[in-house]
Amino acid sequence: MEAEFLSVLAVPLFVGLLLSFAMEWLLEPRAAAFWRRPLPILCLHLGSFVLLLSISLLLFWRPWFALGVVLAFQLLLVLVNNAKYHSMREPFLIYDFEYFTDAIKHPRLYLPFFGIYKAILAAIGFLGLVALGLSLETSLLVEGSFLNGTLLFGLMALFSSVLIGVSISFNQIQMTLAPEKDYLKVGQVAFIWLYVLEHLRFKPSKEAVQWSIGHQDGSKQDDIDALRLPNVVAVQSESFFDVRKDYDLLKPDVLAKYDQICQESVQFGRLSVPAWGANTIRTESAFLTGLSASHFGVHQFSPYRYFMKNKQFTLAHALKEKGYRTVCIHPYHASFYMRDELYPQLGFDDFIDINAFSNEQKQGQYTGDVAVAQKVGELLKETDQPLFVFVITMENHGPLHLEQPLDADKKLFYKENKQPDGCNDLTIYARHLSNADQMASMLRQQLHNDAREGVLCWYGDHVPIMADVYSALGEPSGLTDYFVWSSRLDELQANTASSGEVSMDVSGLVPLVLEQVTRLSTIDEKLAS
Repeated sequence: MEAEFLSVLAVPLFVGLLLSFAMEWLLEPRAAAFWRRPLPILCLHLGSFVLLLSISLLLFWRPWFALGVVLAFQLLLVLVNNAKYHSMREPFLIYDFEYFTDAIKHPRLYLPFFGIYKAILAAIGFLGLVALGLSLETSLLVEGSFLNGTLLFGLMALFSSVLIGVSISFNQIQMTLAPEKDYLKVGQVAFIWLYVLEHLRFKPSKEAVQWSIGHQDGSKQDDIDALRLPNVVAVQSESFFDVRKDYDLLKPDVLAKYDQICQESVQFGRLSVPAWGANTIRTESAFLTGLSASHFGVHQFSPYRYFMKNKQFTLAHALKEKGYRTVCIHPYHASFYMRDELYPQLGFDDFIDINAFSNEQKQGQYTGDVAVAQKVGELLKETDQPLFVFVITMENHGPLHLEQPLDADKKLFYKENKQPDGCNDLTIYARHLSNADQMASMLRQQLHNDAREGVLCWYGDHVPIMADVYSALGEPSGLTDYFVWSSRLDELQANTASSGEVSMDVSGLVPLVLEQVTRLSTIDEKLAS
């Protein structure tokens, strides 16, 4: 093995390792200083750096250029981490790597939070540095042996891999699956590795939820007449929460119709959800399965990847077993989050995506909520079969800052008839919120007018991303809001009192919905007796 390889590598290796640790000072939030971390955690960082450097050397055979590639990759993770934490209060997770390809497929949903111009400049800068590095630095193959170099770099990769494995084995710090807490203890590199380990170690719980629809008196489920089964509409309203509860500056009538429906509902209130600003599928999966996020361990952060290989019993299955037609409406691309592949497994007969809507039906960047409500109305009219419609709206999906508030809106939504400084996003949000309010009212009326009884469940998946607003007014609680409405509340109240306003977890909505289905299915018989 030629000594010049070692001498050429020594300085880049030492300098690169120092820069790799120093780069952690750019992270938000800043983790514990590396000298305060346990030895196995430090060795995880060291092993990861050497492994990436050795792979880069095998590809490019230029030490300084290879080092630049490794540090550029780390810097990218730092910047993406900071952008995510700024928007969603959560560090970069192992499951977030797939969002790099999603950002290419759906750039509007991701790049604006990172910064479109930053992304463009970063791409140009990276390509420029690649061209410069390859032209300025001489390849080691010019003067050295390919065999010796391959052997050396291979040994480096082997050593670093063993070091990573040993470090993980001797690590005593347990991951709590509270991402920010874990990340602050061990730093970004070890955090990623230890969550990979949690992913590999996870064993699915044998516990399963099997809901049923039957008579409240305990008689057989098969006794329910399909003709008495009510239609069920569940709406996961994008970024919906009663913003008035957190900021007392919006007029009450922003959600006037929503307030009225809550007063008519079996139950309503604040909702705990496992997401902030994004990660809709975390709330979505908790609702459909009736299982809390913690039930899925580390897979709670990307549940649909887990569901593709592990079948889940859902609300759609429970209703389908009783003869319901089950439909999902999502006015976006069906392939996003693999819903087109997954939703048949989750019990849905049909999936209606963005292709069922026109550009004229957009409100802002996405298909409007009113158009989606109209589509639900069409489905209710065209079938005699009991219908379950699960709606995932899009209108209020960010980035809100890509839209501009209207002058009329600045006066319309605020108690002082004036938009506070730094609240452009809040004004835009309020405009879309008022459309969600209209949608809820339309759905209530459609179910009320239908010959078949109806149940309407409405909830928000997470609070919106409005960093400037939160900076100016303070962060909201993170809770969203919900209601469960029945078309025959008076008769239901004759048998059991309305629960009124109740705070709960999103996973508790399914039993509540099915309870109303059962009551409506049996109420005629009870009244007759």
